[in-house]
Amino acid sequence: MLEALLQPSAIAVIGASRTPGKVGHEIVANLIASKFAGAIIPVNPSAQEVLDLKCYPDLAAYGKHIDLGIIAVPTALVRDSAEACMNAGAKALVVITAGFKEVGEEGLKLEKELAKRCSSRDVHLLGPNCLGLINTHHKMNASFAKQMPLPGGISVISQSGALCTAILDWAAQRHLGLAKLISMGNKADLSETDFLTAFSKDDDTSVIVGYLESVDSGIDFIKAAENAATRKPVVIFKAGVTQAGVKAASSHTGSLAGADTAYGAAFKRSGIIRAATFEALFDYATAFAMQPLPKGDRVAIITNAGGPGIMAADAVEQMGMQVTSLAGGTATALRKKLPAAASVSNPIDVLGDADPERYVMAVNAAQSDDSVDAIIVILTPQAMTKPAETARAIAASSEGNKPILACFMGGADVMPGRQELVAHSLPDYTSPERAVAALKSMCDYVAWLNRPPRIVTRFPVNRHRVKRIIRRHLRSNHLQVGEAQAKSILRAYNFNVPPGTEAASSQEAQDIAEKIGYPVAMKIMSPDIVHKSDMGGVRLNLGSPSEVRDAYDLMMMRIRERAPEARLEGVYVEKMCGRGREVILGMTRDPQFGPMLMFGLGGIFVEVMKDVTFHIAPITADEARQMLERTKSYSLLKGVRGEVSVDIDAIADSLQRISQLVTDFPEIVEMDINPFIVGRAGAESVAADARITLKQM
Repeated sequence: MLEALLQPSAIAVIGASRTPGKVGHEIVANLIASKFAGAIIPVNPSAQEVLDLKCYPDLAAYGKHIDLGIIAVPTALVRDSAEACMNAGAKALVVITAGFKEVGEEGLKLEKELAKRCSSRDVHLLGPNCLGLINTHHKMNASFAKQMPLPGGISVISQSGALCTAILDWAAQRHLGLAKLISMGNKADLSETDFLTAFSKDDDTSVIVGYLESVDSGIDFIKAAENAATRKPVVIFKAGVTQAGVKAASSHTGSLAGADTAYGAAFKRSGIIRAATFEALFDYATAFAMQPLPKGDRVAIITNAGGPGIMAADAVEQMGMQVTSLAGGTATALRKKLPAAASVSNPIDVLGDADPERYVMAVNAAQSDDSVDAIIVILTPQAMTKPAETARAIAASSEGNKPILACFMGGADVMPGRQELVAHSLPDYTSPERAVAALKSMCDYVAWLNRPPRIVTRFPVNRHRVKRIIRRHLRSNHLQVGEAQAKSILRAYNFNVPPGTEAASSQEAQDIAEKIGYPVAMKIMSPDIVHKSDMGGVRLNLGSPSEVRDAYDLMMMRIRERAPEARLEGVYVEKMCGRGREVILGMTRDPQFGPMLMFGLGGIFVEVMKDVTFHIAPITADEARQMLERTKSYSLLKGVRGEVSVDIDAIADSLQRISQLVTDFPEIVEMDINPFIVGRAGAESVAADARITLKQM
């Protein structure tokens, strides 16, 4: 799909310059220095030659076919330059020039016109406002970056040209090879989705690494990322995480969901390994590029110092992996070969005077132990330590079937060892925590690869009833669905809802209460009041006719005082629910990624601790249970300190029903079931309150 961009035979540089330091000069120089095997065509009407290459006044004077045009001219000349390239047969353009949408409305207009013109000619556009691209396996540095990386298996996509140069510098320092590097710039045409798709099929790429600030099409991104992640690891650093995604959210779910929450849920769904920092991006990429994937999360730690070994063990457990118990035979073999003072449990302490041979004994023992899935090797500089020799010995003993991550702690003394580790493709980290975090990213990726097939359950429901309710509300432009109608929608999707009816007078409220049986709850009905309890619009455990009448009159009086402009439609009287654990189920529709389901325990767990999880709909039964398990308060659902566990299957089932509802009806943009009261296994769970917000389609 992108051959003309990634593997061109003839490249024209529009705006080539004879002046070192000018962008057009550096691009031509980089193409020559990278030993690009195809034709390099400098274009500049003011030059006869550039860097000993014949320079043409225009492409018409060149008169031959080109595959790729690289444009580095002033903004006003970009459109005509693009036309000239396309007329010369170019099927891909790289526009280095800035001054487009990043400068305002006029620039945005120019960018849209350029993209539209390229699209009409079936030409791919990279940029504008970008650094260019590099393909090491094609010997092509079509950028104005300083360095040409070594060939390797990591391919990089970035919205920031400056971050591209930082990645190149980092790769050079670590002697780490790259396959391709793409600076996407303004993404007028080609975006992260296109490159995820291309790199997923690229034999030269073993790991995809990205820096993203935004995603152009959330649904397409998830599909492309999930397809890519099934073939190779995808590691992304997402910047811009503090901007709220829903500024005017009316529900608990909406107020808890921001832009970063949506990206986190999308990454989780699609198998992307998310790096929380730029440093972690490199850490994870190095591990994936240099080492095999672990078969499990059982870790052996080898160290020449007790403290760092403990640090690593703490990090392993804190990150949800296992400091494995070594097999009896392993401990026996180590005991025969190591000094008496050495520890042959896990961590394996080979002592401060350990020579390379002692490390090799421990590494070989761990590699032979079936209870070990991964190995972390720690070295601290003692007087007797030989970092370089130890690094070479560890690398030579690696059998390549279990990942080995090294942590040579210190500065100048261990630097020779760290250089040897890099030279022998062993990832090296400056602290045990960083090494463990990189290993955790590998384990998470393996768990995602081994996930059950995604089978989304479709429940038998009454869609026609829901369609009628939603259509009626949208026709009258009532976008807040009242509790009575919201619960009617839930009944249509087979939620258990307490019996209840609307009342327009105190006497009618009393009649309803006597019909359904005491005690009852009473809630105000108004399209203008979203948070009823905040306005005094909720009364619970009303146990007699007089209590119901008094509650009605008092509620109406107080609401009129506190919200005089609110339209009052009466009250909703319903049977009080039985006791149980209160949880919140919800959904908010992200503009990029669509419906995001939310789960959390009620009360302070949501209000104060924000202990909630999100997942992109539609979800499977396994994903619904994972939403519960990822909360810090999950142990309360399972039962602690003598408390009985609740019906976890009922919660998971209800999340799947919400998933189906909001997938069936894109008009629903927010909803809460709060509280959803769940009892012990086998008891009936109840949707005690519900709120739904619609939008015109």
